[in-house]
Amino acid sequence: MRLLACFHDADRRLTKQAASRIPPHVGKILSAVEETAESTKLWCGSAAAMAWLGGWRGRKAAAAGMSALVMAQLVSNGLCKQLADRPRPPKEWFPHDEVDDRPDSSSFPSGHTAAAVAFTAAVAPTWPVAGTACAVPAVLVALERVQSGAHYPSDVAAGAAIGLASAWLTHNATGLVRRHWLKLR
Repeated sequence: MRLLACFHDADRRLTKQAASRIPPHVGKILSAVEETAESTKLWCGSAAAMAWLGGWRGRKAAAAGMSALVMAQLVSNGLCKQLADRPRPPKEWFPHDEVDDRPDSSSFPSGHTAAAVAFTAAVAPTWPVAGTACAVPAVLVALERVQSGAHYPSDVAAGAAIGLASAWLTHNATGLVRRHWLKLR
């Protein structure tokens, strides 16, 4: 129980530090990136560009990225947020007005981070250059979710874990199904 209390204290401390130490001009950049990622616009646009410009590899990367993103969204927003009713960080911790724009849903986990990490991690094995390019806005989205007051760092970490698991499942689903099917025969 004491370990859990220490974890919550560290989570609160990191949230307050992120809110007060990020310079306002950096906060504006983070907000702009998050706005493009809202409702998965950034990732859908990236997938469309990959499919259009990247040939066979681009279409494969786009399909993997979108598949992982959908899975991450279903798990984070459709399941986890319904089970965990964690309130958002208190508004008074944040010295800016961005905190007024945050959603009313559960803070745990970060669906934005889950989608960003899932898309990026699923694209990277197929098209490493595109995956590297996607990693920059994915990291910025994760940072913005804490800086804006929408999430605690642990919410973002959980979203990232969901995203990584979704990407892994996307890349390994065919082999897992094939092995299971062969065992049934």
